[in-house]
Amino acid sequence: MTSTTTTPKTGGLVFTLAFAGISASIMQTMVTPLIPQLPRIFDTSSSNTAWVVTVTLLAAAVAVPIAGRLGDIVGKRQMIIACAVPLIIGSIICALAPSVLVMIIGRGMQGLGMGVVPLGVALLRDVVPPEKLSSSIALVSATMGIGGAIGLPIASAVAEYADWRVLFWGAAGLAAVAATFVFFKVPSVPSQAKGQRVDLVGAIGLAAGLVSLLLAVSKGATWGWTSVTTITLFVAAVVLFAVWGWWELRTRDPLVDLRTTARPRVLMTNIASVFIGFGMYASMLVIPQVLQFPTQTGYGLGQSLLQAGLWMAPSGVMMMIVSPLGAKLTVARGAKTTLVTGALVIAVGYAASLGLMGTTWGLMIVGMIVNSGVGLAYGAMPTLIMSAVPRSETAAANGFNTLMRSLGTTIGAAVIGVILSQVTTDFGGTAIASENGFRIALIAGGGITLVAAVLAAVIPAVRTKAAEPSQAPVVDVSTGSVGIPEPAGR
Repeated sequence: MTSTTTTPKTGGLVFTLAFAGISASIMQTMVTPLIPQLPRIFDTSSSNTAWVVTVTLLAAAVAVPIAGRLGDIVGKRQMIIACAVPLIIGSIICALAPSVLVMIIGRGMQGLGMGVVPLGVALLRDVVPPEKLSSSIALVSATMGIGGAIGLPIASAVAEYADWRVLFWGAAGLAAVAATFVFFKVPSVPSQAKGQRVDLVGAIGLAAGLVSLLLAVSKGATWGWTSVTTITLFVAAVVLFAVWGWWELRTRDPLVDLRTTARPRVLMTNIASVFIGFGMYASMLVIPQVLQFPTQTGYGLGQSLLQAGLWMAPSGVMMMIVSPLGAKLTVARGAKTTLVTGALVIAVGYAASLGLMGTTWGLMIVGMIVNSGVGLAYGAMPTLIMSAVPRSETAAANGFNTLMRSLGTTIGAAVIGVILSQVTTDFGGTAIASENGFRIALIAGGGITLVAAVLAAVIPAVRTKAAEPSQAPVVDVSTGSVGIPEPAGR
């Protein structure tokens, strides 16, 4: 059927969703400069303040797939605006926090709003014309990395030269502006899953399983991998996920359609996403530490936190530059090729790091190469997912894919943390990560991304033309009316 509408102005729409994504992703790294200061600020132990980071991870892991499913049922635009509410409230709570407990509550609220990016990516399928869809998906997907890379130096500067509470007031204002833009610029699209019920049992089961698993993975090194607490959490996660899977296969309107998730194209993309997440995060853990370690170690570069953030900022810019190139590659050769290429570029970055980690410029180049690969991969994964799922499940499927990436980063953080804690050297009577430890971590990151490239290479092709995301309905961004694009001539 020929489209009954046109889409003359999608640039502002894509910019709005990208801005909303950056606003949300900044929340993840903005607290990094404060971590060493938090025990002194709140007069508590470092083990207590570590929850300021952990709780955001846990809340996001639980909220993202649930927000995705609600987006399919009640509307993606509505859920993006809803996700901005905990971002704003959580930031205000953190800005006013008199104690670490209140700060943890606020950070947990911020984590609840992290569904903005996958919801925005899914919404693009409904409102952007086919010829602009790949580039739009690539840009909005890349905001997960862009926001983090840009947010770190900004947060470092504020933490060093102003009151730390300004960080959170600024975050609240940013989220409020993003929500306002979405309200006025993003059209409301009829829900493809309207009338389906919310799977509360499935949501509770998934939340319980994820909390058990991620707590065990993220805190295992601190509690001990063989401790009763860690083992109990791993066992609980296995049991809870088994029961959750049984329920999801039997309920009428599941939170996550496991039959769709088990389709080879979706399954292999999600597995590859875990490895991409691992590979990406290895550099984010190693590069800042090498930049900031004292020069007296013989391999540290003696940079301040602000300087380290500025050296890393170009990597975020590279994601913005590479995303349209990845979109062109996707149009020409397919999203699978783009994902394989992205994984290989990340691996090249790690290979280069072994010879460039001795200088600040060298590490900046490494970060730019690695994040170029991440930009390619992050733009390709949603396209692969949406080409294989029904339109009524796009937000839920993208939310689940985002969860897989987050699971990869969590596992990566745990594995790299173990490597750096075991391969150490003595520095002034204190055991610190050695140069060999950093090199092993970088080799691990490169090896994992090569595995991701192999997994991506075996992702099966789309079986039918109707499954392609290019066959999405188009919404006129001025009127909100819906039309179906005419099939491409091929």
